[in-house]
Amino acid sequence: MTLFALLLFGMQLLCSRAVSPPAEKPPPLLHSLACNDSAVEAAADLALSQINANQREGYVLSLYRIFSVQEHPQEITGSVFYLTLDVVETECHVLSRKLWKDCKNRADHETVFGQCKAILYINKPRRIVHLYSYECTLQPVPSSSIVRLCPDCPTPGCPTEPKYLEAAVVSLDKFNKESKEAHLFSVLNVTKASMQWVIGPAHFVEFIIQETSCSKNESIAEVSNCKPLSPELAHTGLCKGSVVKSQVDHHQFVSIACEIYDPQ
Repeated sequence: MTLFALLLFGMQLLCSRAVSPPAEKPPPLLHSLACNDSAVEAAADLALSQINANQREGYVLSLYRIFSVQEHPQEITGSVFYLTLDVVETECHVLSRKLWKDCKNRADHETVFGQCKAILYINKPRRIVHLYSYECTLQPVPSSSIVRLCPDCPTPGCPTEPKYLEAAVVSLDKFNKESKEAHLFSVLNVTKASMQWVIGPAHFVEFIIQETSCSKNESIAEVSNCKPLSPELAHTGLCKGSVVKSQVDHHQFVSIACEIYDPQ
């Protein structure tokens, strides 16, 4: 009798195990979201705005497309977003502190494109937005593509080449003579360079300038000898200049346009 009871109890356990529903799987930690979701677009805007705000060199990046996004809801409140964003470079330098939506994208032959991967925490109830980490990779449009798409467009050059620094110095000299700024400015570094043959060699440059201690009223032979003002006092700026050396009348044509920024 005892043996029969044990066998019966064992069969009940087997039957019970056979009919029990499978245990529910825990919900996934990461949820894939639609890229056109309004919350996703807001997260992408916040992430890219903080990425741009963190930069001290280069140009403001603009959102071209949200490539992918995943959300990790937190236990109490808020979410962590894992974003992959396709971006393009704008004409605004990061020193301008302009928002990417207020900046103009570059012309096709000047396009620099890439991708940013960012991890962003958003807590709406507590009004917290924190960019944990990010990584951006950028590359210009290949020269071969530029020649094919726009044969007459300027071809990119290396900004560190002496001829482009010379073009920046020559064009900045025109700015220093014509501007109403109190102090002279010097070239900090050349950020973009290109060349084109028009009526002779034409060099186009974009470069950063910094305010010096030399007054505009002083007679200075070389602005490069002027000491820069301290960062908390110095204005900076982004200049776009060109120097065209005519092979027809051997005249040099210089143009310059600068945007001046308040001390950082």
